[in-house]
Amino acid sequence: MSTTALNDLFRYPIVQAPMAGGASTPALVGAVAAAGALGFLAAGYKTAGSLYQEIKQVRGLTGRPFGVNVFMPGTGPGADPAAIEVYRHQLAGEAGWYDTALGETDDGRDDGYESKLAILLEDPVPVVSFTFGCPKPETFEAFARAGTYTIVTVTSAEEARTALAAGADALCVQGVEAGGHQGSHRDDPADEQPGTGLLALLGVVRETTGLPLVAAGGLMRGAQIAAVLAAGAAAAQLGTAFLGCPESGAHPLHKRALTDPLFTRTALTRAFSGRPARGLVNRFMREHGPYAPAGYPEIHHLTAPLRKAAADAGDAQGMALWAGQGHRLARGLPAGELVALLAAELDTALTDLADPAPRSAS
Repeated sequence: MSTTALNDLFRYPIVQAPMAGGASTPALVGAVAAAGALGFLAAGYKTAGSLYQEIKQVRGLTGRPFGVNVFMPGTGPGADPAAIEVYRHQLAGEAGWYDTALGETDDGRDDGYESKLAILLEDPVPVVSFTFGCPKPETFEAFARAGTYTIVTVTSAEEARTALAAGADALCVQGVEAGGHQGSHRDDPADEQPGTGLLALLGVVRETTGLPLVAAGGLMRGAQIAAVLAAGAAAAQLGTAFLGCPESGAHPLHKRALTDPLFTRTALTRAFSGRPARGLVNRFMREHGPYAPAGYPEIHHLTAPLRKAAADAGDAQGMALWAGQGHRLARGLPAGELVALLAAELDTALTDLADPAPRSAS
């Protein structure tokens, strides 16, 4: 499919990232879509029934296109049980501190993938994206018959080639600057790389596939959106920028932490989920990140009660404060206002690019 088909989905080339864990509420998605951008629900960590209800809610809020993001199930051998048990023992002190039990690690690895696909094919939404892997060609063919536009998150040229061959309509190119989980298709610590910056990755993927690209990674301002459009993207995906909106379901402590001077930097860590994810560096990340094994979603399930207990106790030092590298630029505006402001900033930046002559002072 062409770039035009992707751009037909929105008035502004702005995509609100799907943020699993509660941030991407129907209210946020509906407000973003109604304002002329593309909003995304996150199917991750939800039951198929809950996803169905959230889709209904979004449809009740707007008639504009929106998307649903689906986590691909793990295909590897799974986590080392011995390593998980060692980490469980290490976290015993946290469980005692927050007076809660640690979670069970055998709650399933596929996140209800097949049942969610069934819902999305039976009652199609305009866009479906995939993270942590690439579906089989027959899955893309089924969505094409349903009239659904498909996007695959990629973090390398190799992953982009895989998505192209399988039949994806577009790619979400995720740079290492992005907040939350890195959407890489494989999670092999023996082959772990530091990651590639967004602009460099965009250039490589653009020349690799020719598919329409959505750029993601630390973007917070309209001028940055203009930069990735100039680098070949058809649209920009922003997550942290929308995290502080009142419609976001992020915990109030998480929203405040984005601009709190106490949190000076972000880092990639396995401490909370067992998969590399970027968040604000806090006590939990410092103390446990160096020892956390590769083990998604087992570690996610193990630490879930701890993260909830920390939030209930008002302790941001024990929470997973996912955030991109541009988090200090967060603005707590209503989602519709934020879309309008980003669009205005983008328009100004594009005008300046077209006419770079300095303006005289008035």
